[in-house]
Amino acid sequence: MVLFVLAYLGGVLTIVSPCILPVLPFVFARADRPFVRNGVPMLVGMAVTFAVVATLAAVAGGWAVKANQYGRAAAIMLLAMFGLTLIFPRLADHLAKPFVTLGARLSQSVEHADATQQSGLLPSLLLGVATGLLWLPCAGPVLGLILSGAALRGASIGTSLLLLAYAAGAATSLALALLVGGRVFAVMKRSLGVGEWVRRGLGAAVLVAVATIALGLDAGFLTRVSIASTAWLEQGLLDRFGSTSSTTEAQTQPSVVMSGNSTMMMKAKATAKVEDLPIEGALPALSGAVEWLNSPPLTTDGLKSKIVLVDFWTYSCINCLRAIPYVRAWAEKYKDQGLVVIGVHTPEFAFEKDLNNVRTAVSELKIGYPVAIDSNYAIWRAFSNHYWPAHYFIDGQGHIRHHHFGEGDYDESERVIQQLLAEAGNANVSADVVSVNALGAEAAPDMGNVRSPETYVGYDRAEHFVSPGGAVKDNRHNYTVTSPRLNEWGLSGDWTIGKEYAVLNKEGGSIVYRFHARDLHLVLGPAPHGRPVRFRVTIDGAPPGASHGADADADGQGVVTRQRLYQLVRQSGAIGDRKFEIQFLDPGVQAYAFTFG
Repeated sequence: MVLFVLAYLGGVLTIVSPCILPVLPFVFARADRPFVRNGVPMLVGMAVTFAVVATLAAVAGGWAVKANQYGRAAAIMLLAMFGLTLIFPRLADHLAKPFVTLGARLSQSVEHADATQQSGLLPSLLLGVATGLLWLPCAGPVLGLILSGAALRGASIGTSLLLLAYAAGAATSLALALLVGGRVFAVMKRSLGVGEWVRRGLGAAVLVAVATIALGLDAGFLTRVSIASTAWLEQGLLDRFGSTSSTTEAQTQPSVVMSGNSTMMMKAKATAKVEDLPIEGALPALSGAVEWLNSPPLTTDGLKSKIVLVDFWTYSCINCLRAIPYVRAWAEKYKDQGLVVIGVHTPEFAFEKDLNNVRTAVSELKIGYPVAIDSNYAIWRAFSNHYWPAHYFIDGQGHIRHHHFGEGDYDESERVIQQLLAEAGNANVSADVVSVNALGAEAAPDMGNVRSPETYVGYDRAEHFVSPGGAVKDNRHNYTVTSPRLNEWGLSGDWTIGKEYAVLNKEGGSIVYRFHARDLHLVLGPAPHGRPVRFRVTIDGAPPGASHGADADADGQGVVTRQRLYQLVRQSGAIGDRKFEIQFLDPGVQAYAFTFG
């Protein structure tokens, strides 16, 4: 019941959300018309649009996002036409011709104030659809929770009712705006007698609104300057009441921690001693994986009497790569004594959802134990997990008895495995621990010398970017960079910086980073269609020599052939502040994130 109230209140609050402000002019443009024949159809059209998009989210996931973007573009065109007909009545007929099914009746109803009630139904309904399409992308965290729940859990009566409650809230606030707006417009027309200019003014306001939305300023500039932001109100409602229902687990993006060098990630773990392993909960269901590698799908019932280690990982995570040699060794050492290791591959970047990419990584990493492909975060959410890597230890009765987040403490983790195997009746459990001699990116880090943090290149999480002028989001730009200070970085050349990664548009571009660590890694992807991209690495302006990483030679040369983590530097001498630069000799490379070790 609480979630239905939250959904309704979230819908009500959207009327004063800053990114809905550009939509209001064309809502008020019809506020002087009869509410039943004009307002109600608009509200119905908006509510239907909410239902359609939610259904697409439940059925088609990512495809729905693309479909909604197409709908958004169509809505912008529709509303621009509406604004032009308000300003230039003589153009209405000409503008209507290419859009017979949508534009003609809409233009006529807007053009003629004395149109019949029936003629106002279709344009009002279409405006409602357009309003809904524009409203959806910025409707706040409550709608995001409902839509992601539908996408992750599938279509259900529950999600449909939640959506209906949200639409009812939005319709309530919009109905009030229409009713009040009608009175305001009536007063304006009686007192000023300038109805024609009011209509043209509304047309101009609609065109400004359409331009604002088309340029993306509705979700950016307006959010920054408006005092009417409601996200904090909606999020406050979720924080206050959301924990009372399990539906809050289905948020659009899971809260995660992944760091290539964090001391916390090296040491974060349960405080229980090995000899004291209390029950922390039951092993959740392992359903929801889109695919299983090295095994048919495993179930909690089928794992009864087995000791289970669940390892959450993703293949471009340096922390995960350094933990995998130990997980492999445990799987091999204890497989005949009842240990089942399950790797749960939960992606951070979009390319890690590509099953072929994961298959290749599993093969190269020589992982022979079962791997659940958790691209939709179903298992991640079932465990309420927040970390890469994360290890959960389950006893023979299906109870979680221990967990460990991040790297390190491998001996203690193995002692937990030994204790659980002994509890299950294994009399000859080995008392020693494995010794791992990993190479390349899997080798243990030099934590005493790591003073540089994991750094993302995409603007969504980028920090310490020092190219003059800052990042130009989602557009080509020529960047320069000179001498960054420690942990600062920048781009040089023609780049487009997106939310998740930056792509090089023209050969010769480079990335510069001043770091302090033994190892430097960079997650990279090739050009479109897998075209390889050559690169050259320098340290303090010179080839790395003996300090080259596994993916570069002594001259600093290498090739980006697929989307993965590349080890570019492993210093062989004294560790100090170094200026790293990677220059790309071909266009199209994708740069995601730096990690250190």
